[in-house]
Amino acid sequence: MGFSFFASRAAARFLEDVRRPAGVSTAALLLTAASGGGIVAYADSSRPEEASGPPQQDVPKKKKVVVLGTGWGGTSFLKNLDCSRYDVKVISPRNYFAFTPLLPSVTCGTVEARSIVEPIRRMFEKKNKDVAYYEAECFKIDATKKAVHCRSAIGTNLDGNGDFEVDYDYLVVALGATVNTFNTPGVMEHCHFLKEVEDAQKIRKSVLDCFEKASLPNISEEEKRKVLHFVVIGGGPTGVEFTAELHDFLVEDLVKIYPAIQEFVKITIIQSGEHILNTFDERIAAFAETKFQRDGIEVNTGFRVLKVSDDFITVKNKSTGGEILVPYGMAIWSAGIGTRPVITDFMNQVGQAKRRALATNEWLRVRETDGVYAIGDCSSISQRKIMEDISTIFKVADKDNSGTLTLKEISDILEDICIRYPQVELYMKSMHMLDIADLIASGVGDSHKESMVVDIEEFKKALCHVDSQVKTVPATAQVAAQQGYYLADCFNKMDHCKEHPEGPLRLSGSGGDHHNFRPFRYKHLGQFAPLGGEQAAAELPGDWVSMGHSTQWLWYSVYASKQVSWRTRVLVVSDWTRRFIFGRDSSRI
Repeated sequence: MGFSFFASRAAARFLEDVRRPAGVSTAALLLTAASGGGIVAYADSSRPEEASGPPQQDVPKKKKVVVLGTGWGGTSFLKNLDCSRYDVKVISPRNYFAFTPLLPSVTCGTVEARSIVEPIRRMFEKKNKDVAYYEAECFKIDATKKAVHCRSAIGTNLDGNGDFEVDYDYLVVALGATVNTFNTPGVMEHCHFLKEVEDAQKIRKSVLDCFEKASLPNISEEEKRKVLHFVVIGGGPTGVEFTAELHDFLVEDLVKIYPAIQEFVKITIIQSGEHILNTFDERIAAFAETKFQRDGIEVNTGFRVLKVSDDFITVKNKSTGGEILVPYGMAIWSAGIGTRPVITDFMNQVGQAKRRALATNEWLRVRETDGVYAIGDCSSISQRKIMEDISTIFKVADKDNSGTLTLKEISDILEDICIRYPQVELYMKSMHMLDIADLIASGVGDSHKESMVVDIEEFKKALCHVDSQVKTVPATAQVAAQQGYYLADCFNKMDHCKEHPEGPLRLSGSGGDHHNFRPFRYKHLGQFAPLGGEQAAAELPGDWVSMGHSTQWLWYSVYASKQVSWRTRVLVVSDWTRRFIFGRDSSRI
């Protein structure tokens, strides 16, 4: 009791001496002591703000970013996005990222399936990213309500259907593409595809099934030839690489353990175009065709598949018009990509019906939408043509309103023109023009370049052929990855660039101010085509073409370095090493 009393008296004197402002009487202080002797409350009537503390400010609410898909585009976006700025949610039926360029290797056991996949949640955890992931499939995008409708195969709702809805402020559509059968009868029922890891695993089992079936004692030689006839429909990079992998698997491994039936094995490529690998340099296409013919692979170009039945593939010779029945044991369809149903439905909503992919502007925003972006195979950039804005460009460049442009006035705005319309530089390069003076001179003549003055009609004439160089980016993993990185960078700088724009002058509409960001520009880093037998072909920047054994080792190093984690990098390299030492595994698991 005594200690409590003296403690209270001492505390009161201390607070009065320390906290009481000059000129304030002791009566202005309130001290209340509990029966235990502790100080319960203290208030200074002359300074109420000290008691209440500083006012708390409302924390700004984070914008909601929803990402659909965990492929090349979606994963690249998420890896580079500053997730602390946004409330990020990822929706995909596939809870991993797959290194799809190595799918052909999975079909034959050169690389195991788990060696090329990285769990999405592990990627987030390693980079300390606060991201919510939902294993579900988006079946509808509602751009009006800014929401996506999803369905989980797990079925966690009370009614068991697993449907739920997620709203967004920004939506990044990175759903990729599906196979395109061109409505060819029988393709979906009888052909294998090579788009997902599951597809590669099915192909591997089917190849072994064909060999086991042909080894049965009651199978005739004619039936063996049919069962062991592997047909690849489509001579693009995927079809060619799978053909090369399959040939190596047969020659290096299967014929050794199935020696009695090796003479019946046959591989055929059916290509509608005049050459395989028609997106590559002509030298690479010719090298690939020669090598395949030397390896005994039949390359049939100029043939179109009409239908696929259980036993035959009906093809039409485009030059003669004749139809041929091709017996087969297994068929792989790699003839193109198509649009997913959810993308088709969304395109109908936003006035883009009858398109193959979502049309975006040069900043990857889906046209006629608010806050919706699309990257990867599900989208296509619609590059604006310079002739659509030629009048605005002339007006912006004509600073003195003279009705004519000098070469200096054009040069002052040239950088913005080249950034906004990349076809200008491509056209000048294709026509071997050194500078803008050469381009303008092509419309008004070569005389007096230095004192050149052009009016609006002459300006139009000089640039009228520029739009012939408008290019579309290919539907490849390289493009999707670059788009994801670019879009993440824009999101990270969104607030800064609103006040400090980094983009070119607006040369459409009324013109005048600047775009917030520079438009997306694809940088081609080259492409590979493994051709089997430890040989590959490469097309690299600078018109450099490389073919042969050394290129295969370059392919190994590049694909190992491009893995998304050290775990997958080590697994892939160890799989290659295992194959060199022990060969491919032929177990049907």
